[in-house]
Amino acid sequence: ILPLIRKHKVVHLNRTDARLANNGLPIEIQKLRCRVNFNALKFTSQIEQLGRKIVKILRERGPFLVLHLRYEMDMLAFSGCTHGCDDSEVEELTRMRYAYPWWKEKVINSELKRNDGLCPLTPEETALILKALDIDQRIQIYIAAGEIFGGERRMARLRATYPNLVRKETLLEPSDLMYFQNHSSQMAALDYLVSLESDIFVPTYDGNMAKVVEGHRRLHDTSLL
Repeated sequence: ILPLIRKHKVVHLNRTDARLANNGLPIEIQKLRCRVNFNALKFTSQIEQLGRKIVKILRERGPFLVLHLRYEMDMLAFSGCTHGCDDSEVEELTRMRYAYPWWKEKVINSELKRNDGLCPLTPEETALILKALDIDQRIQIYIAAGEIFGGERRMARLRATYPNLVRKETLLEPSDLMYFQNHSSQMAALDYLVSLESDIFVPTYDGNMAKVVEGHRRLHDTSLL
């Protein structure tokens, strides 16, 4: 790899996230992948600085838990998970699913998916899980997510149980986020950096973000649930 980097300056590692491609690799290669993923690759300085600023604000207020609440519209439309949604919301999610031709699965039985454990936790279920885990109801909970589908109606029970909910939008000035606002991947990168530094990390869906944060935290031996 080193001669290629010296020659081309940039090397594109194709399909490194493919599950089958990771099977049976020598341990030395796996170690290299970890070092590349978690040490060599860096976010831009602007993202790093703003991520540190969010963590500093949270730390000044005490311990904090990052909740990766994967309950945005695109997630529900793609997965077909509609538990707790009313009829108009189900129709809205279905329209979105059919609007993306590269989403191959169109007709989805939400209850079957849910029974198979393939749906994200709802905000209401998340409140029950956190309470069952005996999470202190006074702790800061940083919501690492985009706009929650259903808005405050779906967040009401979680907020009633854990009133100290915060987001980057509530911790920062609008001017801080101005250059990131229309770039969802950069906004997610900020959440990722905060997730790494949290006292506890709780994902509500076993997706890519949760897996990468888990791997990164395991490398540095920090707490997750």
